[in-house]
Amino acid sequence: MVQTKPTLLTFADYLNYSDGTDTRYELVRGQLIAMTPPTWQHLLIARYLERLFERAIEQLDQDWIALQGAGQQVDAETSRLPDIMIVSKVEIQNLAKKTAILEDAAILVVEIVSPSSVADDYLHKLAEYEVKGISEYWIVDPSALGPGRYIGSPKRPVISIYSLVNGEYASPLQFRSHETIESSVFPNLKVTAQEILYPEP
Repeated sequence: MVQTKPTLLTFADYLNYSDGTDTRYELVRGQLIAMTPPTWQHLLIARYLERLFERAIEQLDQDWIALQGAGQQVDAETSRLPDIMIVSKVEIQNLAKKTAILEDAAILVVEIVSPSSVADDYLHKLAEYEVKGISEYWIVDPSALGPGRYIGSPKRPVISIYSLVNGEYASPLQFRSHETIESSVFPNLKVTAQEILYPEP
């Protein structure tokens, strides 16, 4: 039996793609990858972070915005859908009618780990966001799903924050339980890992 190679999509194809459903897709090396529906915990963490970042942005008086649902192109054949992005309002002010995929580097992105996203979040996206030049990458892992070499052993829920230094991500700062988060993008944050990992509805 002859197997045909899947048709690869360009970034332009991806921007215009619609299958008539509400399914959200990432473009990964030219192929569409369907995103699995999030858990309630996942949604609550994203909601909490978006509000936390909005308050922090206001305190810093920066012309930034925190967004859920927007995408980040990382190369010519790959576009991701981070859970949260911090972007400059200037970057998007002239793009209002275009598909919400940022082609320039976001300031900060957050991925909330799920069983289906572990390898992507800790391996592929880490490398992609680094090459793209995203200043800070947060991996929020409320169920301690990450490999031990990334989150330590015994495994415990953790927030890993990677900061760009001379074009490369330095070893991550990791925060657990009641440890206070330290962010180079948001030095004014006063929040513990526990508050982010287990937000109240």
